[in-house]
Amino acid sequence: MNKATPPSPVEPAPLAESVRRPSATFGSRFWRSRRAVFGLTFLIIVSAVALFAPVLAPYPELRQDPSRIQLPPFSTSDSGTYHILGTDALGRDLLSRMMFGGRVSLLVGITVVSVAALLGVPLGLVSGFFGKWPDAIIMRVADVQLAVPFILLAIAIMAILGTGLWNVIFVLGVSSWVGYARIVRGSVLSLRAQPFIEAARCTGMRDRRLVVSHLLPNVWTPVLVLATQGVGGAILAESSLTFLGLGISPLIPTWGAMIADGRNYLTTAWWISTLPGLLLTTTVLAIYFLGDGLRDVLDPRLRM
Repeated sequence: MNKATPPSPVEPAPLAESVRRPSATFGSRFWRSRRAVFGLTFLIIVSAVALFAPVLAPYPELRQDPSRIQLPPFSTSDSGTYHILGTDALGRDLLSRMMFGGRVSLLVGITVVSVAALLGVPLGLVSGFFGKWPDAIIMRVADVQLAVPFILLAIAIMAILGTGLWNVIFVLGVSSWVGYARIVRGSVLSLRAQPFIEAARCTGMRDRRLVVSHLLPNVWTPVLVLATQGVGGAILAESSLTFLGLGISPLIPTWGAMIADGRNYLTTAWWISTLPGLLLTTTVLAIYFLGDGLRDVLDPRLRM
């Protein structure tokens, strides 16, 4: 009678493979998202062109030439200069101004998000962790600010401070902290009752160290996604204020100012507003696509 052979034991996976699996999974999930890859690639190209605009721009962004006013794209002026995207109503090269305008628009978007996060994240931590009267005060201030339309708040502050690049950044940053405070507060409220927080309390850990060491690292994922999407919102808000004449000085080229400059020539020189508007729209969409991709990668509830 033949004896049954025992089944061969299953060999465990090598340690190196199990260690590499989380990072490989993160990268594979991100690169499978076509929208996220498109957003990241487009933003890298736009940022590189804006950063090296003084070298890449074919003409100075402020040079005016009466002989090349409102030239259409792919045209040559009487003086022999070639303009790929045409010129505006003052004879300035549109491609050069779009390159330099990207520097200001991206600077506004990144700086506004930084200011808003520096204000909103600490307030959200305090509100969610301590509760009681700090939570009541912070949330009531947030509710009041949300009740005031953004454009009215911006007009009121800009009327007091005046126009300018840093004033626009200050207005947009102060107006955007509420979103970060509310999302951090919600995350802290859900984390405060977790067992690892109770275990840290039992060891005698102080509140300040508990917030910095345990709560803050666990709220960075939603903050990062919100900040990525906030860059696009800040660029649109700056363009809106500049379009209304409440933003940056007309001497500084921005995408919003270029769109405003061509609004009176839409029937005769459509490219003055249309081309910067297309670039602005595509950049904002790329930022939103990147934010969606990061959310899908970092949120464990959306992992397959």
